[in-house]
Amino acid sequence: MKNATYTLITGACGGLGGAFTDVLAERGEPLFLTGRSEARLSELAEKIKAAHPATPVVYCACDLRSEEERAALFAYADAAGVRFRRLVYAAGVDTQMGLLDYDEGRLVFQSRVNLEGAASLMRGVCARADLDGTTELLAVGSMSASTPMPYFALYSATKKALEYFCVGVRSELKGRAKVTCVLPGGIPTREDIRENIKAHGFFGKISAKSPRAVALASLKAVAKNKRRKIVGFWNKVIWLTTRLTPLCLQLRFIEKRWKKTRKDHFAP
Repeated sequence: MKNATYTLITGACGGLGGAFTDVLAERGEPLFLTGRSEARLSELAEKIKAAHPATPVVYCACDLRSEEERAALFAYADAAGVRFRRLVYAAGVDTQMGLLDYDEGRLVFQSRVNLEGAASLMRGVCARADLDGTTELLAVGSMSASTPMPYFALYSATKKALEYFCVGVRSELKGRAKVTCVLPGGIPTREDIRENIKAHGFFGKISAKSPRAVALASLKAVAKNKRRKIVGFWNKVIWLTTRLTPLCLQLRFIEKRWKKTRKDHFAP
């Protein structure tokens, strides 16, 4: 499409990235999709073209922890003449275990994808955007960043760092780009996540929102240049509760619940 500007969606083959992809494809917005699997991206692109023939789709596989692969992603975009109007950083690694159960590969993988990759892609997208005030940079954080979390400590820390990064960059780019960090609760995108939400009982249930609901709320928030967006009424209540509850009590409550569950979905 001549003069089209694209939305770069990371984790496009995942549940949440896929929801963003579906919503924007329905709107006919040009899409630049990335994920780790070339085969899955190709299959996804064909499905979008079949359902929405007028929606331009470009894709390029990328392992977001790799500096070389991130550079190759943007080299591919440059060669194709792609310009960007939006980044949706939906990729994330939600490994959940105690620190001493990590190996070095998993520790580096989670840290790089959750924070370094987002910073790198924001920089790359801005270099290929008009920065005329309409460019949108959207990063998916987490309600897990509301407080330190025993047995989920690395995830919550990287998501808090991502939130702070977005807030800082938002001030830097004032008047040039919109920057939003969205804070969802549980998103039932995989069977292990559904089981995890169930394991956390009442609080897991009220915190959870569908991928499409999160995608719609997120896109609306970044269009309005919200600093952060907490998705769902009960998540706002939970967030406020963490502001009012002594940290020692929060840590005791979280440790009791979270040490019973473990997630290791992503192979480094």
